[in-house]
Amino acid sequence: MEGKVYIGGEDYEKEFTPKDYLTTYYSFHSGPVAEQEIVKFSLQNLYQTFSTGGVGGDVLIDIGSGPTIYQLLSACEVFREIIVTDYTPQNLQELQKWLKKEPGAYDWSSIVQHACELEGDRSRWQEKEAKLRRTVTRVLRCDVTKTPPLGSAQVPLADCVLTFLAMECACPDIDTYRAALHRLAGLLKPGGHLVTLVTLRFQHYMVGPKKFSGVYLEKEMVEKAIQDAGCQVLKCNCVSLSYSEAYCSHDGLCFVVARKGPSA
Repeated sequence: MEGKVYIGGEDYEKEFTPKDYLTTYYSFHSGPVAEQEIVKFSLQNLYQTFSTGGVGGDVLIDIGSGPTIYQLLSACEVFREIIVTDYTPQNLQELQKWLKKEPGAYDWSSIVQHACELEGDRSRWQEKEAKLRRTVTRVLRCDVTKTPPLGSAQVPLADCVLTFLAMECACPDIDTYRAALHRLAGLLKPGGHLVTLVTLRFQHYMVGPKKFSGVYLEKEMVEKAIQDAGCQVLKCNCVSLSYSEAYCSHDGLCFVVARKGPSA
């Protein structure tokens, strides 16, 4: 339907196509430079956070994993267990395909090699993939607009909650976003870390021929929502990088590391 814009929840379940999303935004060597640079920015910040920044522990919960695994490549070295989650069954199926090495699974090898290069040894990419597959212990449904966001699933309090390029798409407005961050903070141990990447001044993005929208966020709105959720912002790295205009309408990215307070 010409001009239709999809938003949140049921629209994602019915209309989101993982393969279209992956080929648009994660064709690392053959795709547009803008998309490649954003993946590199993400991997660099994740490497600095997990490999050299001292964020680690027993359990990491990735909220809104989508059909992607790149955001976990550094984390799998410093967490005993990773729980991946998403709202849509088709994204969870796509993740399971890769985790189980099934035919038709997306090829992440070039991105995994880049992550290994940051760590100093590009040649260990297959070892890295195997390690991530071992470290992901559960694949769960999540809905950040509901309490609790993981439904009836019994999960331990996490040392880290990670959410990458997901919250601005899952939340239609700022109030929903702020409430969702409170729920994510509720999944953390006191002293645990919240690590997030959001697109700033986001309006919409394309998945194949379909347009999805979400919440418009400025840097200050992100920081305040995180602080109001009981977390102290330790790092806020905002850059002017943006996706190709044909794919996504936004202006910049914001990578944040925050720590939950003792009584939050």
